[in-house]
Order: sequence, then C-alpha cells, then structure tokens
Amino acid sequence: MAKFAANLTMLFTEVPFIERFTHAHDAGFKAVEYLFPYAFDAKELAGELERFDMEQALFNMPPGNWDAGERGFAAIPGREDEFKASVETAVKYALVLNCKKVHAMSGIVNADFSYEQHVATFISNIRYAADAFAKHGIELLIEPLNTRDVPGYFIAHQRDAIELIKQVDRPNVKLQLDLYHAQIMDGDLTTLIRDLADYTGHIQIASVPDRHEPFDGEQNYPHLFNVLDESGYQGWIGCEYNPRGTTVEGLVWVKPYL
Repeated sequence: MAKFAANLTMLFTEVPFIERFTHAHDAGFKAVEYLFPYAFDAKELAGELERFDMEQALFNMPPGNWDAGERGFAAIPGREDEFKASVETAVKYALVLNCKKVHAMSGIVNADFSYEQHVATFISNIRYAADAFAKHGIELLIEPLNTRDVPGYFIAHQRDAIELIKQVDRPNVKLQLDLYHAQIMDGDLTTLIRDLADYTGHIQIASVPDRHEPFDGEQNYPHLFNVLDESGYQGWIGCEYNPRGTTVEGLVWVKPYL
C-alpha cells in the first residue's frame, strides 16, 4: 500500500516553514521531506517531528549557492573539499533527525572540464559520502533531473544514474526515482519502475507537464502505485509538487491513502 510523505518545501507554503509540520500532521501525513534543513537548528526540526510522531523521510545535502543557480556539486571537479565538508554537515543533521535517506545533488556541468572528469569526480565523491553515511545506516541517493527545469544537470536519465550507481559500487547508494522527471526524460514508467526496482531507494511524484497534484497529468498514478507495490517498493513516496490552488484543497487525491 502506497504511503506518502509531505514535501514541506512545496506543500503548505501558505504558512511559514516551521508551521508546515502542524499542517502536514493535520492533513494525515505520517512523514515529511523537504529540500534543505540548514536554515534551522536540527533540534528544532527534530522537536516538530517528535511532537507529531512523524518520520523524516529525506532531505538533500547542501547544494552550494542555490540562489545563484547552483544545484549541488558532487560531480564538479575542484570542489571536493567543499563536498567533504557538506557530507559532515548532512550527517550531523541526519543523526539528529533520525533520517535514513539523504540525497546528494550532482550539480550543473562545468564547461571547463570534460565529461570524463565529471564522472571521475562524481564517483570519488559519492564513494566518500556513501562510506561516511554507511557508518550510521544511512542511504545516499542520487536523482536525475529533467533538462527542461534544470538545463545542464549532470544526470538527466534514470538508466544513466543506474550505470553510475554500478560504478560507485556501494550497497547504500540508491536511486531517487522522481516520476515527474522520469516521465519528461524517459517515459515508459511501468517498465522503468520494474527494471529499476532493485536500485530504487526513494520515490517522488508530481503531474506532467505542470508539476501539480498527481491526478490530472499524463501519468496514471493509481496504476503506477500498483506497479510500485508489485515491484516490492515499501518506502515513502514524496509529494513534491506545486499545488494548483491551496495545498489542502488539492489533497483530495491522497485522502484514501492516508
């Protein structure tokens, strides 16, 4: 049975971030995720989770200068020391939040370096992070992002991500399969879910093309939820979409599952 985590970066934006835990709980969610926790003290966030008996499903490692357009740097040559420091930061937050899945953003390709240099940097950095996280039972996730929303991102296709995971060769490195990005770049989602099941560590959803609630776009989500069940996926499904109206008005689709 599909189980859903509210993405607090994108849902309940009608209220300040720290109040979104309350709204997610009141809507029936048992878990939350969000892009970044670093603007808040980890203990404050953990207190909200404890207050509502909710699980922290996922967050991202530090992305660099987000406002300047950076989207991580795991694959960017020359930033290895910064990446190692970001691993340390992410581990500290993960332990306080009792979060067992952390996403490492790959970054926008730097034209000053070859593709091969990006690959080598990525593999080395992800191995380093995976080994650090493994000491605490944490999975490290990598996610392809579509080229329409994030031009130049290092990983855009799901099967390319799997090949990189194989090269990294660490058991706690998994795929973050976002069915919004996957539909735009790859399609054939039923087969994709089945083929990548052994590598999948987390699922996220939104409609295509507008990234709204998952009931009015190209994908047949009730069917895809069944496919995920059949494939053996038992983790959280992150609701990472932009509500068409208010968040609560748009949650009619998820009520039967909560």
